[in-house]
Amino acid sequence: MTTATPAAQEKPSFEEVVKQRRSVRGFLPKPVPKEILHKVFTLAQLAPSNCNIQPWTVSVASVDSCKQLRDKFVDAVRNGVRPNPDHARVDKFEGVYRKRQVDTAVALYGNMNIARDDNDGRRRASLRNFEFFDAPHAAFISMPKIFNESVAVDVGMYAQNLMLAMTAYGIGSCAQASVSRYPDIIREHFGLDESLGVLMGISFGYEDPSVPANKTIVPRADIEDEVKFLD
Repeated sequence: MTTATPAAQEKPSFEEVVKQRRSVRGFLPKPVPKEILHKVFTLAQLAPSNCNIQPWTVSVASVDSCKQLRDKFVDAVRNGVRPNPDHARVDKFEGVYRKRQVDTAVALYGNMNIARDDNDGRRRASLRNFEFFDAPHAAFISMPKIFNESVAVDVGMYAQNLMLAMTAYGIGSCAQASVSRYPDIIREHFGLDESLGVLMGISFGYEDPSVPANKTIVPRADIEDEVKFLD
């Protein structure tokens, strides 16, 4: 009797994929097979975009390349290199957005056993972003600097397609704005043209269930608070 491989097993429904997708912050060292990577990124490419311009440029570092890039980020952070993001970032959230941010931090740090006044613990937790949470793969998504927020929406839809496709194939992921603070590291590593602005990164691989941070599941707002229906 043979056992079906993960690729041959029945895929979850779309509803199941959407509900299963979450931010994974701890990965096993096992890399994703190349044939699965190809399938996942092929699905992501079907994302909609204005006039079908497909404005995203995606650069993926795996295994050794990923480790080299991780070391570059960690060195920059530890040496106090000044961030120089290509796009404006929101430095402070207000109102309900701030509350949601705080609630998420409380849940995450609680699972990691990091107290509110544990500054060293919080710094270590922050550095984990630049270590890609030990993921064997990291993808970086850029778009031409000539485009503005209206085109960045297209890139966001691509990123969602990509992470849902990963979930469908049993791959965990974590979308990261933090790495976009050091775009020059990414451009140098991949040989990207200066005309491309880095928007975000996505660390991905197979989830390590033993990592406490992976126990964190945060709620979403009720649709009554965010969606208006008119008859």
